[in-house]
Amino acid sequence: MARFTLPRDIYHGKGSLERLKELGGKRAMVCTSGHAMRNFGFLDRVTSFLEEGGMEVRVFDGIEPDPSVNTVMRGAEEMLRFEPDWIVAVGGGSPIDAAKAMWVKYEYPDITFEDMCKVFGMPKLRKKARFCAIPSTSGTATEVTAFAVITDPSKGIKYPLADYEITPDIAIVDPDLAETMPQKLVAHTGMDALAHSIEAYVSTAHTPFTDPPAVFAIRMIQRDLVGSYDGDMKKRADMHSAQCLAGMAFTNALLGIVHSMAHKTGTVFADLGAHIIHGAANAMYLPKVIAYNSKEPFALARYAEIADFMNLPGNTPQAKVKQLISWIRETTVRLNIPLCIREYGADALPAKQGFVPEKVFLERLPAIAENALADACTGSNPRKPTKEDMERLLRCCYYDTEVDF
Repeated sequence: MARFTLPRDIYHGKGSLERLKELGGKRAMVCTSGHAMRNFGFLDRVTSFLEEGGMEVRVFDGIEPDPSVNTVMRGAEEMLRFEPDWIVAVGGGSPIDAAKAMWVKYEYPDITFEDMCKVFGMPKLRKKARFCAIPSTSGTATEVTAFAVITDPSKGIKYPLADYEITPDIAIVDPDLAETMPQKLVAHTGMDALAHSIEAYVSTAHTPFTDPPAVFAIRMIQRDLVGSYDGDMKKRADMHSAQCLAGMAFTNALLGIVHSMAHKTGTVFADLGAHIIHGAANAMYLPKVIAYNSKEPFALARYAEIADFMNLPGNTPQAKVKQLISWIRETTVRLNIPLCIREYGADALPAKQGFVPEKVFLERLPAIAENALADACTGSNPRKPTKEDMERLLRCCYYDTEVDF
């Protein structure tokens, strides 16, 4: 038996933010990063619509990128004092993910973060509050997913929380918010959405219900991502829909080791001032993982199907997969994202060297590989990696070398 779960309602299209007036309830806690949403006037619009609907509103802002366990605990404490019956999260993936974790802690004050990390082991929610998510970026799709990613800064590791209980009740996918994204963010979130849809399609947990949104998202991303990056607002709006479709697919089909590696390399070099942005990590790792997974017949056939949907050339499955990898690499370059970890950040440093020195990478490689193997996304990858495989794959991602194993 399989399960397909989405929010009860998804409101989409320009002006859909106004649906906040109709939530119904007494008190709403609005969770956000604060800066962009406040500066562009969206936070004021959110609070005004909620107040028009008769709710008392309190704002918890300042949620950082890669939200920490500490931020989650602080937010939950605020909720326990305010006692909201709606939690409204607005912004990028970080504030929405953080608010999901706060929601769990609010409803179960005694739960530990370790307990929250048990895959599909959350207690029943909605005894105190319901959840509305409003994305301002076009990549994470956390507004429709059963996942959240929280960072433990003491370990430098991102932990994915996974349970259908944290799927939002309502998602508002209004492209007005996405129009304000900086160009680099468009690139990173777009490649995150591409990784979501491709990994969902080749996941061992895919079903006939998850395949259609995955492949349609891939086709939309192929058509619209570069244009959105170049400032075409019609394509920007379409990408906001595409990433949501990708989320519908992967929340039910799960992901693979592209995300396992991205989770475990994102903050592990933070002491060097090197934060590998999630979408950039996905862009760098995706071609290598496709090459690795395609040694397995099931994955080879599924990747070839993706190439067919994209109308890429090739007379054999192997040739089609090569074309898919080439297209991803070309798009990565077109979006000004580096192709490997060694080059990451080189454009920002005077010596034109990446943020992550080779010596440090090699020293930390065994621990990164071990943590990636243990990541919640590894189980649904179509090829089962060993620790040696994971180390070799990460080396390929560091040096941009061929995957030949």
